[in-house]
Amino acid sequence: MENKSLEKRYGLVTAICLVVGIVIGSGVFFKAEKILTATGGDLPTAILAWIIGALIMIVCAYTFSVLAAKYEKVNGIVDYAETTVGKSYAYYTGWFMSAIYYPTLTSVLAWVSARYTCVLFGVSDIAGGTCMTIAGFYLCAGYAINALSPLLAGRIQVSTTIIKLIPLFLMGIIGTVIGIKNGTAAANFSTVPSVAEITTVKPDYVPVSKPLLTAVVASSFAYEGWIIATSINSELKNAKRNLPIALVGGTLLIAVIYILYYIGLAGAADNLTMIASGENGAKTAFTNIFGAYGGTVLMVFLIISCLGTLNGLMLASVRGIYSLAVRKEGPNPEMFSSIDTQTNMPTNSAVIGLIICSAWLLYFYGANLTASWFGPLSFDSSELPIISLYAMYIPIFAMIIVREKGFNAFNRFIAPILSILGSLFMIYAAFLSHGIKMVLGYFAVYAAIMAVGAVFKLTEKKDI
Repeated sequence: MENKSLEKRYGLVTAICLVVGIVIGSGVFFKAEKILTATGGDLPTAILAWIIGALIMIVCAYTFSVLAAKYEKVNGIVDYAETTVGKSYAYYTGWFMSAIYYPTLTSVLAWVSARYTCVLFGVSDIAGGTCMTIAGFYLCAGYAINALSPLLAGRIQVSTTIIKLIPLFLMGIIGTVIGIKNGTAAANFSTVPSVAEITTVKPDYVPVSKPLLTAVVASSFAYEGWIIATSINSELKNAKRNLPIALVGGTLLIAVIYILYYIGLAGAADNLTMIASGENGAKTAFTNIFGAYGGTVLMVFLIISCLGTLNGLMLASVRGIYSLAVRKEGPNPEMFSSIDTQTNMPTNSAVIGLIICSAWLLYFYGANLTASWFGPLSFDSSELPIISLYAMYIPIFAMIIVREKGFNAFNRFIAPILSILGSLFMIYAAFLSHGIKMVLGYFAVYAAIMAVGAVFKLTEKKDI
């Protein structure tokens, strides 16, 4: 379908809401405790990490928005990769998104949703059979909803976008006010617990060598998803003006919401208590501010928020192989481009998407939640795939500088250069926070999966 056939239906406010709805999900809850622990309870450093992560997100989003406003593509980053770098690079970008990026994040979201469900019902073992069974159920339920009833999936996505903001705003505003009144917030900002104090309440605590960089990398999970919003530009009124505003304004709003929520947490409980609470940290904070009943209700909202994000990622995962197949690329394009006449969904692609997500969920368990099954190939699949996406942005940003001679100086040079520097910073931070061995282990897995994609690419060329 040509871009001009798409109706210009969305205004600026809708576009901003879309950006906010896509990005805000489980990350701000899931990573809040990790960021605070990584900084050793140093709250100003933790907030600085949120700010740095936000700035990198904002500048990269702006650079893509300028590109999107010009070309008005409908398939997001794959189309922009093709426009700037070339068709082959676009294929490998699409293969990465389908085989690694979306399924890894989907599997993590299934576990995070299960994790908070266990917290809600008092199940202490978040790495045990109960939690993983719930995670598997959520994964299959997300698949069933998206594969069998796309309309229902869309309605779920809209409703959860509203629900997910409730605990953030309530904790951000009320927690901050109470924290200022009772002095908890001031104490948290001015006092850093010692290593001895932390190990007393959290015996497995190990200080990290680069706390700020570790925290910034952790924040990437919470900020991810904005790139998806570039795909609506062909349906956006006055896209050249509104898309940059929506992406920059939306990402800026997200940063403000996250930081306000984080300050609210500082008003709800002292840093040492939050570190000690671990996965129960959010529930502890909610209960301290809103009481047992209110805390439980907000935990339900938190779980709904996580499930909403899971639904959105599953929506992308079940269409991943299909998005390649319609371009006559990837494994068996004829099979995976077929559409079920009853559900109007690419059923074959959906099934393989579920299989890939399930494999990554199993990997996440074996690499992160139990005695390592994969030795040197174990890595945090909630963070490193995101960092590798930043690496894949760099050639796109570089080619903007080379090719886009019609852009003004800021859009052609300054914005892409800042985006490249931000992406390089994330890569550098990942090496220092995760360690060279883990990053190389991830790269080995990444290279193997991309090699499989290369086989399909070579087969495609032979067929031609």
